[in-house]
Amino acid sequence: MYTTKILAIGNELLIGDTVNTNASWIGQFLSERGFRITGSAVIRDDADTIRQEIRESMISNDLTVVTGGLGPTHDDVTKHAVAELFGVGYEVDEAVLKHVAEIFSRRGFELSELNRAQAAVPAGSKALFNKMGTAPGIWLEQDGHYLALLPGVPYEMKWIFEHSLSEQLATSFRWVQPSVTRYYRTAGVPESFLSERMVGDLQEYLREGTEIAYLPAPGEVTLRATVFGENREEIDRRLNRLESFLDERIGAVIYARTRDERLEDVLVRLLQERGHTVSTAESCTGGLLSDTLTNVPGSSAVVLGGVVAYANEVKENVLGVRAETLAKYGAVSRQVALEMVAGVVKLTGSDVAVSTTGVAGPGGGSPEKPVGTVWIGFSVEGRLFAVNPVFSKDRRLNKTLTVQVALETLRRELTGYKDRLPYQLKRWEG
Repeated sequence: MYTTKILAIGNELLIGDTVNTNASWIGQFLSERGFRITGSAVIRDDADTIRQEIRESMISNDLTVVTGGLGPTHDDVTKHAVAELFGVGYEVDEAVLKHVAEIFSRRGFELSELNRAQAAVPAGSKALFNKMGTAPGIWLEQDGHYLALLPGVPYEMKWIFEHSLSEQLATSFRWVQPSVTRYYRTAGVPESFLSERMVGDLQEYLREGTEIAYLPAPGEVTLRATVFGENREEIDRRLNRLESFLDERIGAVIYARTRDERLEDVLVRLLQERGHTVSTAESCTGGLLSDTLTNVPGSSAVVLGGVVAYANEVKENVLGVRAETLAKYGAVSRQVALEMVAGVVKLTGSDVAVSTTGVAGPGGGSPEKPVGTVWIGFSVEGRLFAVNPVFSKDRRLNKTLTVQVALETLRRELTGYKDRLPYQLKRWEG
């Protein structure tokens, strides 16, 4: 298996002004194609440091991927450091120069010398075309070790990887151990419970060379399984055995089997398949639930609308929550959540509806209703019920978790999985 190290260059990454999302994306891209990632590092904009890190990585790895420092400004020193490391000068790539000139012409700007320098690449290297920007990627080889330099701008880096660089990788690395990576996305089950109580012992599969990892995120956990083999037939055999095992153990909580499909994508598709419409009545989530649903392409076919009823007056005057209910039980209560969801169904006529009310924090809690207490009301084809999760003291996290629980509870209700799970929230019927 070929080895790879990922180096990200930029002071902005070190001090936290910019989050290094490139390394995780590159790691996933290469891992899915059979490369083994040996390490990842963030380096400051310093030519000596860059040369040292690249030199050491190329000695130890088959492929080194570097992002950042290819722009036209004074702090972009990667290309110059590499030219010095290889002991070469520069040569102008005419195709890149033409592309850069066309970009500036379209924008109505004069092409400066700094911009022209974007087309200069270390002598003996290969320019990797960058349709999305002016800085090309650069491909170099030395003694059987390869180096790829890519822009730090994520959408430019990804385009080069998926187009120019992927073709170069296929040419330079003629054999990579075949592998298939699958993602099993679950929601509504804590990582420890999922691993210990539901999935159980995976040693049989690990001994075969399968790599399995748990990837937690707010409200959900993804299992990533990479199956290796000598050929595709062997991989398929191992993968089918693993999938049969996972289907039996956790099939009810697997909502997607791809890395990029989100819970809201699945729910919107379920609503479309059933011909259902949905509406929302939100207090503590402040419109985040509606925003999440309407971020899905095609959601206009199922989402009728929603009400952000933050103040009690709006809960009363728009959603029809009774003043005596608010006075007796408080805004954060099962009774109010159920009246909110019934009210939005009356307003919109939707088949399905969700309401949220809670103490988002960081203040406002009480011994009876601590920060993180949430009530979520549901109406599904006339059936009313509510759930009462208790989350953290972090306001934004509480809003995110509330949306996740709302979406997953609806998914289970619509798929009939609500009665087949060992771990789920207690329901209060309306």
